[in-house]
Amino acid sequence: MSVPRAWWKLALAGLFIVALAAAWRFTPLYDYLTGERVRDWARLVRETPWAPVALILAYTPAAFLMFPRPLLTLVAVIAFGRWIGFACAMAGILLSAFAAFYAGRLLPPSTMRRYGGRYYEPAKRALERHGLVAVFVMRILPTAPHAVASALAGALRVKAWHFGVGTFLGMLPGVLAATVFGGELAGALEEPSKASYWLAGAALVVLAASMWWLRRWAKRHHGL
Repeated sequence: MSVPRAWWKLALAGLFIVALAAAWRFTPLYDYLTGERVRDWARLVRETPWAPVALILAYTPAAFLMFPRPLLTLVAVIAFGRWIGFACAMAGILLSAFAAFYAGRLLPPSTMRRYGGRYYEPAKRALERHGLVAVFVMRILPTAPHAVASALAGALRVKAWHFGVGTFLGMLPGVLAATVFGGELAGALEEPSKASYWLAGAALVVLAASMWWLRRWAKRHHGL
């Protein structure tokens, strides 16, 4: 992924967040999505014993259906708080990644080539040369959808521990940013005056700066 393309994606994400905030403030959502209702929903989820397991498991079909993972992370953070929400998100992401990884090991190369499409050759070259580093860069600067990248890593026999560590480290900045933003969103819904909007904005800025720096580092040192 080129740097301009990465910045465009961040800009679109920012516009989506602004639009969501405007819709909540200036539409009937403002009257419906009250802090009291949010607290009631969150309490209902917290009091459901199997809710964390269901949320973790939901990441796997979401990955194959291209459902946006940050939305699941926001639900986790609002329902369970920052720390438990973060843990559920990372557990769900790793579970979905390994599900696709081992599915890729079972598929013949011809099927993976068709499944990977235009992502197959660049991902194949990177994974064969760099292993863990390639997985890390593919996660933090995704050149292929989550499930596709995972399946390709499995098909190319990347070591499982390389894949797991690379996925964890590569997804960590984005999940942390979503966790911080989700925590501030939950606070804003419950008590708008206490929300730290600058903190949510800072999380997005740090994520953007990290993506830019890591792209330069990967290109300079590993040719990715």
